[in-house]
Amino acid sequence: MTNLASLSALTNDIRGIQPPVRIPGEWDWLWWLLAGVFLLGGIVGFVLWRRRPTPVVLPPSVPPHVRAKQRLAEALLLISDPDKFCTAVSNTLRLYLEERFHLHAPERTTEEFLVELQGSAALNPEQKRSLQGFLQSCDLVKFARLEPTESALRDLHDAALRLVDETQFDALRAPPPPEPPEIVSPPPVPPPAMTGSTSA
Repeated sequence: MTNLASLSALTNDIRGIQPPVRIPGEWDWLWWLLAGVFLLGGIVGFVLWRRRPTPVVLPPSVPPHVRAKQRLAEALLLISDPDKFCTAVSNTLRLYLEERFHLHAPERTTEEFLVELQGSAALNPEQKRSLQGFLQSCDLVKFARLEPTESALRDLHDAALRLVDETQFDALRAPPPPEPPEIVSPPPVPPPAMTGSTSA
C-alpha cells in the first residue's frame, strides 16, 4: 500500500509534457506584413464605400417655352400694378429669347437688344416688329410712367404669349448661305496668227 502511495506521489510530482515550441522562420514577417496590408486595405475600402456620394437625380429639364408660359401666367397676378406687371412680362420674354435662341436679351437695353435682333435669323420680320412694339410699350410703362388700361396690359400679355407660341417648336433659322462670288472668266485669247510662207 505504501508503494502505491509513494508511486502516486511521484507521478503527481512529474510535470506534464509541453508541446514543442515553434521557432519563427525567416519569412514569417512577410506574412504578417501582407495580412496587415490586406486588413488596412479592407478598412479603407469600407470607409470609402460608406462615404461614397449619393447619386444626384436631376429633375427633368423644363423646356424654355413651358417656363415662359408659367411665368406669364404668374405675371397676370400683378396686372393691377402696371409697372410690376410690365417688368415681369418683359423680363419673362427676354429670358425666354435668351434660353430659346441664345439672344443676349436680359442684360441689354431695349435699343441694344433690338440692334442685335435685326442681325439675327431667330425671328421672322413680322415677329421682330411685334417684339419691338412690345418692348417699347413696356418701357413706356416702366420708365415714362405711362398708365395703360387693363385692356392694354392684357394685349401686351397676349403679344408675349403669342410670340412664345409661335416660336416654341421652330428650329432656329440659320441665315441663308452667302451667294458664291460671280466668277468672271477672262476674255478668250485669240489663236496665234498663222504665218505661212507663200512660194512664188
